[in-house]
Amino acid sequence: MRFLLFGTGEYYNRYKIWFDKKDIAALVDNSKEKQGTFIDGIFVTEPQNVHAYEYDVIVILSFYFRSMKSQLIDLGVEECRIYHFYGLHDLIYSPAIKRKIYYYNIPSQSGIQDKEQKRILLLNQDLTLGGPALALYHAAKILIKNGFHVVYGSMIDGPLREILTGEGIPVVVDENLLLETMEESDWINGYQMVLCNTINFHVFLSKRRMEIPVVWWLHDAMFFYEGVNQKAIKRIENRNIKIWAVGPISKKAIQAFRPDFCVENLLYGIEEPGNQNKSLGFIDKKREHSGTGMQEKASIQEEIRFRKMRFAVIGYIEERKGQDILLQAIQELSPDIRKKAEFYFVGQNTSEMARRVIKAAKEIPEIIITGPVGREAIENILNSIDLLICPSREDPMPTVAAEAMMHAVPCLISDAAGTAEYVRNEINGLVFRNQNIGQLKKLLAQSISGKYDLAEMGKNARKVYEEYFSMKAFERRFMDLFSEAACLCSGEQERNEQ
Repeated sequence: MRFLLFGTGEYYNRYKIWFDKKDIAALVDNSKEKQGTFIDGIFVTEPQNVHAYEYDVIVILSFYFRSMKSQLIDLGVEECRIYHFYGLHDLIYSPAIKRKIYYYNIPSQSGIQDKEQKRILLLNQDLTLGGPALALYHAAKILIKNGFHVVYGSMIDGPLREILTGEGIPVVVDENLLLETMEESDWINGYQMVLCNTINFHVFLSKRRMEIPVVWWLHDAMFFYEGVNQKAIKRIENRNIKIWAVGPISKKAIQAFRPDFCVENLLYGIEEPGNQNKSLGFIDKKREHSGTGMQEKASIQEEIRFRKMRFAVIGYIEERKGQDILLQAIQELSPDIRKKAEFYFVGQNTSEMARRVIKAAKEIPEIIITGPVGREAIENILNSIDLLICPSREDPMPTVAAEAMMHAVPCLISDAAGTAEYVRNEINGLVFRNQNIGQLKKLLAQSISGKYDLAEMGKNARKVYEEYFSMKAFERRFMDLFSEAACLCSGEQERNEQ
């Protein structure tokens, strides 16, 4: 079979292992910078040139499936020849192409098959430091605290593995999970329960070992369902399984495909850093350290008094996150208002939209685009800003909003973000209508002009964190739902044995 692979970003790097280079006719990408170059020794062409190649199917390696599929169909590609990476199980999988499984803090596969009591398997799509992976890490620590033996499994390796193994948590990295169903994953047995994270596991769950209870925790907005294998979702049996979601947006998304699923709400928890004292962050780095004691303290207070207002938007720069909406609102601010503020755009900036934002921002000196930064820098930013902006077009429950609240920073947030449900306008934050640039501009101008007591809003935002997003709140809710799932599944196991 000959392939064209459409997309050369994150999901290309995840799934390229399943293709032999000699079977790839070409790579396809919309990026002008990549077209005409070679990646992994394979030529990258523009979509308009696909007909110049002999191929059997085009595989879309991106979550922007709908628009990329429409683009190909408009170019005359037959729909039956277009696949998403979620369709690779049916297209290419066989036991003969299984890849090596890596075990950490476990001697071998046999080490996880002992039928030890209270053994729980947690599965995530990757071991990055992103929201879903960290949420499952926190769940692992809670289960361990409550006497369970936990194994953390992942499709993809990443920096979280060292944190897990450093705390003595066994880890399995199994790239086969990218394609396999639960029935085909021969190492997954001997567990009291399997907890899967995100929509990425819908193919895995489409053929299950029904004797093993499953919890499926969904963090995904409808955007991430664009390329789902609808046949696989419909095959998931609605027994011996519990479905959780991080809010109404994720719940609505799964129920659009499976209205028969009963979905419980489970917010994640955000762990506080060791030192919660407010630092001066960027101020410390910008000022001269010329005094000590009371004199230095007075100098710092004077600097704070006259410094610019600081705003930040944190997250991957892409259409779904809506940084272009914020950019337009900033552009429309009067120069006299705008010069009193600084706007930090923080996060991965290699997308097509990011390139457009970067180009436009060159004309606005008040916009600082940092690119991706580490956790320490994120903490520094959150300790140094007056307001976090979340302009998302669609966002189930943005982790960074809860982190801002933890730091007593209020949020200016789109009503298309799940966190807006917990924001009382002008009390603990500000809410604007999704994609309403005029309203966002007005709220920015009013914030800069001092209409709102942002410090008081921040104190109230901190209360929202403590009630809904703290680890204490998460542990209480998680263990309540986990206990319900364990009871339900125990009853199902007894029925199966009878």
